[in-house]
Amino acid sequence: MNVVIAGGHGQIALRLSRLLAARGDTVLGIIRNPAHAGDVRAAGAGPVVCDLETARVEEVADAVTGADAVVFAAGAGPGSGAARKDTVDRAASVLLADAAERAGVRDFVQISAMGAGDPPRPGRDDVWAAYIKAKGEAEDDLRARGGLDWLILRPGRLTDDPGTGRVALAEPPIGSGPVTRDDVAAVVAELLAAPGVRHRTLDLLNGDVPIEHAVAALG
Repeated sequence: MNVVIAGGHGQIALRLSRLLAARGDTVLGIIRNPAHAGDVRAAGAGPVVCDLETARVEEVADAVTGADAVVFAAGAGPGSGAARKDTVDRAASVLLADAAERAGVRDFVQISAMGAGDPPRPGRDDVWAAYIKAKGEAEDDLRARGGLDWLILRPGRLTDDPGTGRVALAEPPIGSGPVTRDDVAAVVAELLAAPGVRHRTLDLLNGDVPIEHAVAALG
């Protein structure tokens, strides 16, 4: 399988690249900063320098042409303001989806966030509200597309603890809680190999079910 990951230097993306490369898939990681190319190569992926905040759809379509699937794992990241939540977490996802349709790549997996599109909880700041709004609008854009076999994955609170290999994975709501980045990457890898699980929005937490069984139960 040929997979292109947007946000290729992100923590989940690098973990996913290692998993996919280890099973023999060909992986490209779209990155904004050329200085990150070495890390992407070390994870087993080929770096493609393309700034999704400024690129034209034709450029991104060139980057994904020939792929079997694309994964949107990009995010503005901590410390960014409300404006970049929109330009990265929403607009870059829309751009990648436009490019995938133009290039004839149907399989699109979006890593979103639990609670996307919901009103922010009391006490959250304006940046968090912008983030949840942007993620929700990116999800809505995907759901409206007839040219993509989309899948939206909403992890809970991300941690850097070692992966457990066990999760709770189902359509929302499933509650709240943590999930390791290792396990998120492992779930995405398993979902990419399960093309029958599409046109679904799934919440993800750590839980009791082995990942391969959790994905198989969705089919």
